[in-house]
Amino acid sequence: MKLTKAYQDRDFLMSEEARTVRILCEYLEPERRFRLADIHNSVIFFGSARLGPRTPEYHAAANLAEKVAQWTMKTHRKRDRYYVVTGGGPGLMQAVHEGAARVERKLNIGLNISLPFEQHVNPHVDRARALEFHYFFMRKFWFMNLARAAVILPGGFGTFDELFELLTLTQTGKSARMPIVLYGREFWQKAVNLPLLAQHGLISPEDLELFTFADSVDEAFDLLREGLEAPDVEPEIKPTRSFKRVAKAKHSPAGQG
Repeated sequence: MKLTKAYQDRDFLMSEEARTVRILCEYLEPERRFRLADIHNSVIFFGSARLGPRTPEYHAAANLAEKVAQWTMKTHRKRDRYYVVTGGGPGLMQAVHEGAARVERKLNIGLNISLPFEQHVNPHVDRARALEFHYFFMRKFWFMNLARAAVILPGGFGTFDELFELLTLTQTGKSARMPIVLYGREFWQKAVNLPLLAQHGLISPEDLELFTFADSVDEAFDLLREGLEAPDVEPEIKPTRSFKRVAKAKHSPAGQG
């Protein structure tokens, strides 16, 4: 009689008792994949899965990602490049990867999540750069682990969730400060009244400096580049923009002690 080892027993691995093993797999497998590919830095993009190629947001997302890809390919050696990371799905995520692929397809990384609708890997992400997650919190961990800057495009509940997690982690010091660009000032100021929180004492006025707005591709790119190229050591004089660059050595992924 041939016996089955526990780590080859699918019934066990998919059981409630093995949930911890599955969670650990979603930590270790991406870690190994990124290490072997020498991937360390990224610009993360969040935005709606429902806005398609006929929308101005789609074209803006593609053009901005293209500029980021051109800049990092020209400026950085391979291990220092900024990879373009999204949720890997359709809509504005696809737009971002479409733009980066115009320059170098291998810069695209898609952190996909198993959902009953909307979510599938877009055609601009290679299989080796596409990861499939079951647990939202592990997917969020890897977004933050690689992130050195973030662009938040218009989106729905998922985008808001990602935005507020990002703001919370930087506000509390669980993640290093980074450029956080909210694309589309009119949309964001109507959708979320963050100054109201400061007026009521619910956040500090300084928390409004965690992010900045951009209304054009060039403006957003300049904000990203300025933040990413700023000196590693914070200057004594307050910078003109609303974010400061923190040394990469100080970068601590979300929740990592």
